[in-house]
Amino acid sequence: MRFERRFTTAGQDPYKAIEFKTATSEIRNPDGTIVFQAENVEIPAQFSQVATDILAQKYFRKAGVAAALKTVEESSVPSWLWRSVPDEDAMADMAEEERTSGETSAKQVFNRLAGTWTYWGWKGGYFTTEEDAQTYFDEMRYMLAMQMSAPNSPQWFNTGMHWAYGIDGPSQGHFYVDFKSGKLTRSASAYEHPQPHACFIQSVGDDLVNEGGIMDLWVREARLFKYGSGTGSNFSRLRGSGESLSGGGKSSGLMSFLRIGDRAAGAIKSGGTTRRAAKMVTVDIDHPDIEEYVDWKVVEEQKVAALVAGSKLAQKHMGEVMAACHADGLGDDQRFDPKANRALKKAILSARKSMIPENYVQRVIQFAQQGYTEIEFKTYDTDWDSEAYLTVAGQNSNNSVRVSNEYLQAVLDNGDWELIQRRDNGVAKRIKAADLWEKIAHAAWACADPGLQYDTTINEWHTCPEGGRINASNPCSEYMFLDDTACNLASMNLMQFRHADGTFNIEAFEHACRFWTLTLEISVLMAQFPSKEIAQLSYEYRTLGLGYANIGGLLMAQGHSYDSDEGRAICAAITAIMTGVSYATSAEIASELGAFPQYKKNAKHMMRVMKNHRLAAHGKSKGYKGLSILPVPLDGASCPDQNMIKAASAAWDKAVELGEEHGYRNAQATVIAPTGTIGLVMDCDTTGIEPDFAIVKFKKLAGGGYFKIINRVVPEALSNMGYSQSQIDDIINYAVGSGTLKNCQSISINALKDKGFGEAELAKLEGAMESAFDVKFVFNRYTLGDEFCKETLGFTDAQLNDFSFNMLEALGFDKDAVEAANIHVCGSMTLEGAPHLKDEHLPVFDCANVCGRLGKRFLSVDSHITMMAAAQPFISGAISKTINMPNSATVAECGEAYMSSWRLGLKANALYRDGSKLSQPLSSGLVDDEEDEEDMVEALNTPMAAAAPQVIEKVVERIVRAERDKLPQRRKGYTQKATVGGHKVYLRTGEYEDGRIGEVFIDMHKEGAAFRSLMNNFAIAVSIGLQYGVPLEEFVEAYTFTRFEPQGIVTGNDAIKMSTSILDYTFRELAISYLDRHDLGHVNPEDLDTSTTGTGDSQSDLVNKVTSRGFIRKQGLVVYSNDGNAAVKQTAANETTMQTAAPAMPSAPVAPAVVATASTSSAASSASSASSSAPSASDRVQQARMQGYEGEACPECQNFTLVRNGTCLKCNTCGGTTGCS
Repeated sequence: MRFERRFTTAGQDPYKAIEFKTATSEIRNPDGTIVFQAENVEIPAQFSQVATDILAQKYFRKAGVAAALKTVEESSVPSWLWRSVPDEDAMADMAEEERTSGETSAKQVFNRLAGTWTYWGWKGGYFTTEEDAQTYFDEMRYMLAMQMSAPNSPQWFNTGMHWAYGIDGPSQGHFYVDFKSGKLTRSASAYEHPQPHACFIQSVGDDLVNEGGIMDLWVREARLFKYGSGTGSNFSRLRGSGESLSGGGKSSGLMSFLRIGDRAAGAIKSGGTTRRAAKMVTVDIDHPDIEEYVDWKVVEEQKVAALVAGSKLAQKHMGEVMAACHADGLGDDQRFDPKANRALKKAILSARKSMIPENYVQRVIQFAQQGYTEIEFKTYDTDWDSEAYLTVAGQNSNNSVRVSNEYLQAVLDNGDWELIQRRDNGVAKRIKAADLWEKIAHAAWACADPGLQYDTTINEWHTCPEGGRINASNPCSEYMFLDDTACNLASMNLMQFRHADGTFNIEAFEHACRFWTLTLEISVLMAQFPSKEIAQLSYEYRTLGLGYANIGGLLMAQGHSYDSDEGRAICAAITAIMTGVSYATSAEIASELGAFPQYKKNAKHMMRVMKNHRLAAHGKSKGYKGLSILPVPLDGASCPDQNMIKAASAAWDKAVELGEEHGYRNAQATVIAPTGTIGLVMDCDTTGIEPDFAIVKFKKLAGGGYFKIINRVVPEALSNMGYSQSQIDDIINYAVGSGTLKNCQSISINALKDKGFGEAELAKLEGAMESAFDVKFVFNRYTLGDEFCKETLGFTDAQLNDFSFNMLEALGFDKDAVEAANIHVCGSMTLEGAPHLKDEHLPVFDCANVCGRLGKRFLSVDSHITMMAAAQPFISGAISKTINMPNSATVAECGEAYMSSWRLGLKANALYRDGSKLSQPLSSGLVDDEEDEEDMVEALNTPMAAAAPQVIEKVVERIVRAERDKLPQRRKGYTQKATVGGHKVYLRTGEYEDGRIGEVFIDMHKEGAAFRSLMNNFAIAVSIGLQYGVPLEEFVEAYTFTRFEPQGIVTGNDAIKMSTSILDYTFRELAISYLDRHDLGHVNPEDLDTSTTGTGDSQSDLVNKVTSRGFIRKQGLVVYSNDGNAAVKQTAANETTMQTAAPAMPSAPVAPAVVATASTSSAASSASSASSSAPSASDRVQQARMQGYEGEACPECQNFTLVRNGTCLKCNTCGGTTGCS
């Protein structure tokens, strides 16, 4: 094949025209701990921080790159393409640790990818001359560096390790078909033939343990999940529940095995991380167990709801029973008798009304009789990663139902539908088709599963029906082909294919389509596969997955609404050009190397499909052959750029003409994938065919943290629509905010001064406003300091400790004033209501979700479906996309969305109704609703206000039993290794969510068993004391300066250099970390700081919940410091309440689901309220939803920055994805 240059110059390094820079890449967990860090990373200058992090963390090879390389001569390959191996002679004098390292430059990555493709392309005979190979090599490197396009993640992981660095290893059980001999071959090495495929479809037979059967599938899935790929299977061949077995007895049915597979996928995760396995389960609509399958996730979500609600009710009522058993004024015999103890009787009756089991109530009374004062009953929550969700099944896959035209017609006709047995094809059950349809719609409404795959439409567009039916898809639903096949994907960033005036650069796009089609074809030739069947069929059919991303950004930049005829026409034209050019390139390759091996027997079918594509590209509504549902033709009249329409028609004319002459090299060419991680590498505003999810984005800073920016295409769109620069600035400020209280009318500087705010406090507020998401979050004790809040503003500890306390309202500012200040300071995060913006231009900026606190607009359900329908006629495979629906959507509307998708010729669809997952709060139920609820509670409590002072007085004077404040099951802390007098000491702490220390471990190495045991038990005693409220200060005062061996010089600790004993060292360290007692250290804290960014007084109490103060102290990360407030905020109360502490009783035996513990008695304290006042996970979820994210924590980095991405989710912090790419 011949190739021409469009982006590079012959004889010139392609990187010469690209500016590069060095950067630091750092990804942190929410608690501040560093997940990954790389310094002096060389990247193209235009890469954002997120793109830099993805490239450096995920795609750079971390080890094994030799410091010196040499080439291996191959007579049949040009010298500049010779592969490299470590030069052992050159490295002979190097230290062992200097001989290998990791990749540090993006150029290394681009070179190994493009170089490997060129190397295998040359060996496979794809280039006519050496100059063509050099042109291909340079152009591919340029497109990678300029973020014009990117292959799927497995290419970045695996491709080029052997060619570029000589990295190899033992075979992992893979296979490939030798491109010269056509013979199936077992791989001899791990990397010589890379594994570049992301998407797999695997078959499963109705057999328990043999090859190709049920249990074998779990092994095959595990092999794919382990290396980060995704897989899908159709389980319809498995017999239904109650069908006969060959050896006698009845089958347990489909669902029993799906539950096993779900558990297996959840246990494997991916690559040792906590990423959910990417898996698709598909079942045909006529399977005997289809009703149970459709309701599977609905029932599992109900189980979660029952666990959460039931556990909390049980805890509440059993606590009330226990409290009633210890009521004052009754004798020991009377207090446990419901007839004599009216409070106990009331508690029992209340528990009975809530269906608490009688034996549990009786158990609580029995515990109370034995002297216990507290009952612990484990409660559950609706977080996706919580134990409640881990307890139920069906959470590790996307579920789909295969529906045929016959079934859908039966729904419309209100006819019957037969469920067919798998063994003998007999009728297992006859049901109403409409009833099953209602069940599907309800399940999608209730839990966002199952999606639908339109079986008849899929197979009528099948290019190779002689090879079998298409039964399943990959996890994201864009790749649909024969069982036991694979697809490698690549996507092009549409925003990078534009002229200077913003119009679409058709010629550059066609050029890229041709090059990337060849790249994916070469990837099939060089690849190895995880099974013999997949290797053989991939060789015989050679399916590809070229696609694009950023159509939403492109349309917005050009001033077109996503929901417009113009927008759909542009999308359809681009899709038609891409697939037409790709198939034309496939035919061009076939002219030189031959069509795919199975083409001849499928030629008639494939040409029928190709001509149907061409008819759609010419805008024809008639003439289609073999189609029950006609496609939506290209609407040329609505396209604002008629050159695109001409290019689309020409591309398909060429594709059909060349195909008729030469055949095609590939059975499929294109899909539209969700472009998860690779979309972030290309800095795409939108992924796949999706619209944007928010107008205001949170851009990542190199040193950590985020700042608000307007979607980068908004200013361009406004300019294209005729707005002046000053008007654009006003609109952007309205959306993003000013970041200051200056010139704010509703909460003015003078008003705050009148209420007691001084210049120092105002300066603190101003410092926090720029990055604030809501002004209410800035007005708190951590920004202003306890002394000012209590002495000047007059707030109590109880108010300041309450996370829901609204300081602005308490200061007299009403809700409207606060809202106006929010818009001024933080922005509206929407363009609705922006100054100068005309109403007719608002649709251009509509997003998938409501934007900001004032937004009302969002894209309609039909807009998603019609956009997919515009693109589907020009795609070989399918489209990965989720249809966003508001929470108010009805079951009937879900059903109508699915039915509309079928009528418009889509191959698959999935719905997501806002709030349909228990783990996600409603986007409509955010701050305003919460405030209204607080107002309602306050109104209901108003008649009791007069009695409040008396109640408070009683609480202060009454003696109660202090409760043991147990640590959470999964807690943070830090480990400090040091040497005291030559003896190694490992000090480990455990912390509560609000930053208080609650646990200490002391481990001595190379000491006698008795001494180590004493230190261990001493740490346990201290830990128990801390959990019962003994202030850390008391331990510090008691044990610092104690003197015994070992003692002496301390090494390994940044602040302590000398100690008189192990205990002296331990409590010096804890005092410095948790009490800010730097007087006990030997190094000034200022000497440890790496910056002068301040004391961190303006940080929120959220920091304490996720950050270990002891861990970050030594790193100088003062941005996370809370000046000691969080760590000691409970101790002040504790100091006055531990006066009359009594010894603790031994713990009671553990009963099923119930644990009884004893408590010490102490003076009354409000300390417990402090620990409960820290922001909960739900608060962080709520803030994430208001920022436009999904509200789920990323399973890899735990940040709440997941956005919907096709049918999957991706993280905008670390780039993790729940899909294949």
